[in-house]
Amino acid sequence: ELRRSIPEIVFVEGKTLAQTLKVASEMAEAGGRVILARASKAHLSELLKLKSKFKVKVWEQAGMAVVKRQDFKTVKTGGRVAILTAGTADIPVALEAEVVAGELGCDIYHAYDVGVAGMHRLLEPLKRISSWADAVVVVAGMEGALPSVVASLVDLPVVGVPTSVGYGYGSGGKAALMAMLQSCSLGLAVVNIDNGVGAGAYAALIANRAARARSHGKEA
Repeated sequence: ELRRSIPEIVFVEGKTLAQTLKVASEMAEAGGRVILARASKAHLSELLKLKSKFKVKVWEQAGMAVVKRQDFKTVKTGGRVAILTAGTADIPVALEAEVVAGELGCDIYHAYDVGVAGMHRLLEPLKRISSWADAVVVVAGMEGALPSVVASLVDLPVVGVPTSVGYGYGSGGKAALMAMLQSCSLGLAVVNIDNGVGAGAYAALIANRAARARSHGKEA
């Protein structure tokens, strides 16, 4: 965190409940906060036991938690990250990005279920983010078309996140990942399948640099 302003993020999957509690409490005590990702309901329930000593917030749908020392406050940077999902099934991955970007100090705007199956739903969110956002995270499973569409319509860096939502040929996020990697829309970067954490960090770094430029009176 001192080097890159990205908080410690712990991958919980595969850890025991005891290991998770130990890591969370030690890191929060030492650094002020820690983000925990890919946590099961059992892990999240266990982490809530730390509330007697720390501030704990959990996002059960995303398997995310943030544990902070009582005196720790996230500093707002002025960075602006917009997060869009193609469908409601993509929301858990989008929440990963929201939590991470929010802990990096960014303001968040999100619009869910605005995928290509109903393009009219995308129009209003695009108006908002075109004049407000510094970076956009677009989360999509199935055929993974939405990031390419968004990247073709806004003059902003777009981060595509393929999700494992889908079935049949190309299931597990493979079709979405390949579609995003083959996109003709310039300005689109792509992270791995279901990697909302990585997308949130990437977008926040861009947004925070843009915010610093604004604060110095420069055009981002």
